[in-house]
Amino acid sequence: MKIGIVNDTMLAAEVLRRTIIAGSQHEIIWIARSGEEAIARCAKDLPDAVLMDLVMPGMDGIEATRKIMAATPCAIVVVSGNINDQSAQVFEAMGAGALDAVNAPVVNASGGFDNTKPLIQKLDQISKIVSRADSNTVHMPASRTDRGRLVVLGASAGGPAALASVLTDLPKDFNASIIIVQHVDPQFAAGLANWLNHHSHLPVRLAEEGDRPQPGAVLVAAREEHLVFTSPNRLGYTRVPAEYSYRPSVDVFLKSVNHFWKGEVIAVLLTGMGRDGAEGMRILRENGHRTIAQDRQTSAVFGMPKAAADLKAAGEILALDKIGARLANMFPVG
Repeated sequence: MKIGIVNDTMLAAEVLRRTIIAGSQHEIIWIARSGEEAIARCAKDLPDAVLMDLVMPGMDGIEATRKIMAATPCAIVVVSGNINDQSAQVFEAMGAGALDAVNAPVVNASGGFDNTKPLIQKLDQISKIVSRADSNTVHMPASRTDRGRLVVLGASAGGPAALASVLTDLPKDFNASIIIVQHVDPQFAAGLANWLNHHSHLPVRLAEEGDRPQPGAVLVAAREEHLVFTSPNRLGYTRVPAEYSYRPSVDVFLKSVNHFWKGEVIAVLLTGMGRDGAEGMRILRENGHRTIAQDRQTSAVFGMPKAAADLKAAGEILALDKIGARLANMFPVG
């Protein structure tokens, strides 16, 4: 696989270069010192994969990723000193088109390199889905349905009643996993789950660390932390990004869905104040998933759904009493 490196620090770029040469069969075809140079390099000599730094003078890695994916799409991997400390930027880069993220190797006290294995493993994984024989495009797994069906319901002000309405209209044999991210104080989360359970044909409970989504079951974000996918089939909680006004955040969860979930997704944004969820929904829609926003007339607060509509993130805008039936129709039994 042919690789381009984008990093303004000569030492960091050299560590990446030596790691790849020593640990894999991949080839470094160029090193760019800025986002602007990376765009020009991709236009002239498109690699199979780009290792993209996030923080650079001038154009940062997020904007460089966005421009490369618009002009000369290829697999872009965010490589940073500590991606956990930069999760907001990492998710934003993924929203711009980055395929994955990994921590960078580091120089140890003896002059060798530590933490090289994750990068090499990531490149080997990506090489399996990249084909230069087909116009340098990135090929994702052939069928999303192989990994299951997922419905995400995001809501804030006015949300409990709207959630109850949607769940009431879903059949007891609904064959998709359902995750709810509702802005609610953690002390009320258990009560919300119990209340929704009485309005639903499907079992509803709080999402616990390490849970796996199950078809025909509803999990509700439970903590004053962000619910996220930590792997393709496991959920967990994180406090980062800490600067988000809402914890749990619909946006943070949807971006983790986009990153990890390999099956079909329907994202639904219900009544609520603010803009949380609109950007994550836009990313999902741009990646081929279906999206629904509640309409103005039936929303208690037409903030979050309006933001989704303004971003053209909502594939459909429906009255509340139509959403449950629409979900059942989009994910039919069988």
